[in-house]
Amino acid sequence: MKLILRGKEYNFNRTYIMGIINITPDSFYDGGMYKTSDEAVEKAIQLVKEGADIIDIGGESTRPGALPVNEEEELKRVLPVIKKFREIDNKTPISIDTYKSNVAEQAILNGADIINDISGGTFDEKMIKIVAKYNCSYIIMHINGQPLNMQQNPIYSEKGVVFDIKEFFLKQIKKINDNGISTDKIILDPGIGFGKSLYDNLKILNNLSEFKSLGYPILIGTSRKSFIGNILNKPPEDRLYGTIASVVLSIINGASIVRVHDVKAIKDAVLVTDKILQNKKISMVN
Repeated sequence: MKLILRGKEYNFNRTYIMGIINITPDSFYDGGMYKTSDEAVEKAIQLVKEGADIIDIGGESTRPGALPVNEEEELKRVLPVIKKFREIDNKTPISIDTYKSNVAEQAILNGADIINDISGGTFDEKMIKIVAKYNCSYIIMHINGQPLNMQQNPIYSEKGVVFDIKEFFLKQIKKINDNGISTDKIILDPGIGFGKSLYDNLKILNNLSEFKSLGYPILIGTSRKSFIGNILNKPPEDRLYGTIASVVLSIINGASIVRVHDVKAIKDAVLVTDKILQNKKISMVN
């Protein structure tokens, strides 16, 4: 497994950190945090200094119950941040968090490197064509339903949530292959919290090896999400330690990239976890 992003090889011999920048008024944790594009760029630069390998920029909240944002507004939010960040930092890969093909295309043209699509290509049929056109990296995420209704009694087949997500990945990977996109551009995200019950999320995290067996990097986004709140009975601002626990478990079970708000704290947890796992591999060889 490897990706080439901005001339650098990401070989997944360690865990990579994706830092979150949500330019939205209504995201569940950081909504309204950045009043201007300059503030968002300043935060992105800070996340890179703290250890982020990738910056993920989004202009539409996809929290449970969120209403859609029109394309014009989404572009208005994300493009100034992408452009200004690129003027300052031309090395750190940018991921555009969108399911709209035109937003993705405009972001790529202005310096983004990865399309992070919560629908895995199912909300906008033109998205995979855009991935093929620009030969960019693509995150296929699984969602059950749409943000507005996805947490209203999500249902899976008798074979279970892990089986259903794996089947979804196989279907979308075939679509990508049929469009001539190189398989070394693909990243898989099982979509923690996107149309999943608490126990669905726990099953996913305990069975990441099922997705890793497909041969692609696995991205996991647990940062401050409601399943952690349900376990701890705490609001988003008090879920950092729970997030760290979920990130460590995700890495142990096969995650290659972790998407987080709190890069500085997570970086320490990732470094220690990676070191322990590397020592385990060496000990097994010896």
